[in-house]
Amino acid sequence: AAEMYAPLTGKIAAVNEDLGDNPALVNQDPYGRGWIVKIEFSDSSQLDDLLDAAAYKNHIELSE
Repeated sequence: AAEMYAPLTGKIAAVNEDLGDNPALVNQDPYGRGWIVKIEFSDSSQLDDLLDAAAYKNHIELSE
C-alpha cells in the first residue's frame, strides 16, 4: 500500500474490497470493476481545472 496523492480535497467514501482478492481488476477493468476508492469531494469546483480522459490523452500525445 502507498499514499495516494490527488489534486482534490475530500474524504474516502468507499473502498473497493474486491481488489483484495483480485488486484488485477485495476488493470483489467479500470473504468468498471477495478475502481480503487470513491472520494467525497469537499469542494467540487476543484474538478473544473482537471482534464477529461480525451484531453489527457491529447496532452500526452502532444508531449511525446
